[in-house]
Amino acid sequence: MRNVKLWCLLGCLSLGSVLVSQAQQTGGATEKAVLALENQWLQSQKTNNPDLVAPLLADKIVGTGSDGEVTNKTQMLAEAKGRKYASAEYEDVKVTVFGNTAIATGGFKGSGTDASGKSFNDNDRWTDTWVKMPDGKWQCVATHDSPIKM
Repeated sequence: MRNVKLWCLLGCLSLGSVLVSQAQQTGGATEKAVLALENQWLQSQKTNNPDLVAPLLADKIVGTGSDGEVTNKTQMLAEAKGRKYASAEYEDVKVTVFGNTAIATGGFKGSGTDASGKSFNDNDRWTDTWVKMPDGKWQCVATHDSPIKM
């Protein structure tokens, strides 16, 4: 009887370690996939090409700015089209995965001109919420940025 219990315990522990290992591998792949999407978003800013970010944004995305303004996908893309970046860089980007949801955070430094030709110099922290959609693609469903006060 003891041997049966011992074998059951060892079997459960072995199965558990396999599942944890698979979850870590999947989590690592998901983190890399979301990081690649964040880099595509950055590339859209660096090249002043909002068409690169458009497919990454869910149709019902909610953007919240540091002033409390809430924007939708159409408004976000219109603003992106009006901005012309001279520089754009991310720093300290981290991705944390929760099943079919991933939270990406990081810093952003960018400069350029807005739609009215006014210069801007951004130094922000941002948070993006990504969801794996039924078709298997990851899309950003919420984004927020706040300026870093110096």
